[in-house]
Amino acid sequence: MSDSYDTARYRYRLGARLAHYPTLVREIEKPKSRLRLTVERFSELQEKLYADNRYSLLIIVQGMDTAGKDSTIKRVTSGVNPQGFQVFNFKQPTYEDVDHNYLWRYWRAMPERGRIGIFNRSYYEEVLVVRVHPEILDARKLPNVTINNRFWRSRFDDITALEKHLVESGTRIVKLFLNVSKNTQKSRLLSRLNRPDKHWKCDPRDIEERAYWSQYQHAYQEAVSFTHTDDAPWYIIPADHKWTMRAIVAQIITEELSKLNLDFPEPSEEQLAKLERARNALLNEDERR
Repeated sequence: MSDSYDTARYRYRLGARLAHYPTLVREIEKPKSRLRLTVERFSELQEKLYADNRYSLLIIVQGMDTAGKDSTIKRVTSGVNPQGFQVFNFKQPTYEDVDHNYLWRYWRAMPERGRIGIFNRSYYEEVLVVRVHPEILDARKLPNVTINNRFWRSRFDDITALEKHLVESGTRIVKLFLNVSKNTQKSRLLSRLNRPDKHWKCDPRDIEERAYWSQYQHAYQEAVSFTHTDDAPWYIIPADHKWTMRAIVAQIITEELSKLNLDFPEPSEEQLAKLERARNALLNEDERR
């Protein structure tokens, strides 16, 4: 088994249609083993990121219901020091959230230097579910706003500007669209409904949202195409086979972290002297016994 494989094919290409990206690939042998090895490398890089303390990493995970967002985050971070990252699951905005601009609550959750922030859904919901259901905006009390294509283009510009600022401030951004097919979604929803131990994950609204599949695909197409940049790229991940998807995601994250040229900081002469004194103190402690 080789150490890596080409992930460039999953990186979004400007002008491409999401419908042309596969939802299933079989090019990765033993994806479970591949994932385990890649997570080990991810853990090593995360430790360097924390010690280096110059950069942060923001991972955005988006996808339709049942695409595997929760399980992918769980598996990919299984070997990573929990002190070094934090996962945010953004639910319905609170009254306080609504009284601020729509990016406010996401801005407050951005990872600090040395840490990894994972957004399970993100500010992209403001141009996805809100676009499919523009009635949500009725409660936002937006002044003198007409909801049209110009409105959504303005939001894309907001997001691109936010990400540009983050990148210039030392945050690496990786955006993952877990690309599940409609048939696979149906199968997974039925599986939840047929298993009593999975009923807690069932929400009737998930079934209702399937009626808006085409609208969501259009919203994703525009969101990805208008906000993909070299510094904050989108990756379109085939999500019909979960273990393959997880292996690809882990590989992409480690590649992006590797580009930062992270390293452990070199101690100063004064620090080295203190360390030497500490070492000698411990050795002398043993001798006194």
